[in-house]
This record gives sequence, structure tokens and C-alpha cells, in this order.
Amino acid sequence: MHFTSERRLDDGVTEREFTLGDIPGTLWTPASAGPAPLILTAHNNGLPKRDARLVARARRSAAEGYAVATIDAAGCGDRPRTAAEERARAELRRAMAAGEPVDEIFESLVGPLVEKAAPEWRTTLDALLSLPGIGGPVGYSGWAALGIRLAVVEPRIVAAGLFAGGYVPRAQREEARQVAVPLLLLLQWDDEGNPRQRALDLFDAFGTRQKTLHANPGGHTGTPWFEMEDGNRFFGRHLK
Repeated sequence: MHFTSERRLDDGVTEREFTLGDIPGTLWTPASAGPAPLILTAHNNGLPKRDARLVARARRSAAEGYAVATIDAAGCGDRPRTAAEERARAELRRAMAAGEPVDEIFESLVGPLVEKAAPEWRTTLDALLSLPGIGGPVGYSGWAALGIRLAVVEPRIVAAGLFAGGYVPRAQREEARQVAVPLLLLLQWDDEGNPRQRALDLFDAFGTRQKTLHANPGGHTGTPWFEMEDGNRFFGRHLK
């Protein structure tokens, strides 16, 4: 892991950008001394410099005493996309705008993305836990499909907060039954890009008995800010 920049923010949080091989990422660490629990935060379109509301979530968690890290998945954020990926994304946007079935397009795009991202996140986790000031336990926050895979294959993750999108690949819908860690799912009731019933079915499928669903009215980007506070309380119960 090679750090490429570092800056101290107004809230005392330190923000460092890094590369791990060809993977770019960002690490936020709190001002407090001592080993901090770690939250991995992921979005399937990349997080750093891409979405102010998601970066604000990461910074808020760091200010609450967590180390927070993110990386870009292959073909997302700052990582180059292949021509095939560009075509698949364009076709997905076109089909969704036209109200056409998108399941097979989604599978061809997101299924391989999860398969590539999970090993990269586990390698990143190895590197993060070797750093001074980060001691675990480890939580996960964000992209549901990747979170399901990591919750099943990565025993160091002890709790997960997921954005409950309805479009989750078939493999992860099946894997949901194997998830045993505590879960908090955030669902936007009027999400224009994710079928509500699929999200509810996914919540029902999770195998863990410690699962909570928070549903709020509004579209995909309309999650209320107070859910950030509830999320930190959730991680506080399981990581601190």
C-alpha cells in the first residue's frame, strides 16, 4: 500500500489517498489515539471524488472514531473501463429508461464486477489491518451485492450496513441465506432504479436473525441524514 496524498480536515479527520497495485483508494482516520475499528465502505460506481454525500458519510464515521476505507472496483471510479463494460452500461441505462427488462444485462455487468471486487477488497483489508492505528473489528457499509459476498467469505467482517437495492445478482441472492452477521438495510421506498419488492424479498432471504430494515420515502439518493447517525449507532453496538 502506497500513500499518495495526505491532508488534515477541519473535523480532525486525516484523509489519505493510496494505491494498492493498480487499485486506487482513500483512507479516513480519526483524530483519537489508539487502534480504531475499521469500516469498509463500497459503492459500485466508485466513491472518492465521485459523490459528495457518500464521502460525507465516510468522514462522519471517521469523526465518530472509526477508520474508514474505500477502493474503486474494476471499471469504476478512477479505474479504466473496457469497451465491453462501456457498452453494457450504456445498454443498461437505455433499457431502464425505456422500461424494458434488464435482468440479463444486469447479470452480465454486475455479476463479474462482484467476482473481481471481492478478492481485491480482501487484499486491501489485509493491508489496512497491518497499519498502525487500525485494529478492528471490521464492518462493511454500502453496495449490497459486494457486501453479501464479503459477509459470506470474509470472517473478519462482523457487521454490515447495506443499501438495499433490488437489483442484486442471482449468485448473491442465493448467498444471502448464508449471511450470519448482524445487518442494517437502508431502503428508499420510491427508488426509481431498484424494484421495491425485490429489496423486501432480499431482506427476507438473509439468514441472520439479527437484521433490521429502515425504509424511508424518496428516490435513490434521498436517504435522510439521520440514517447516518443510526448507522454509526449500529456499528457502535458491534464494533466498539
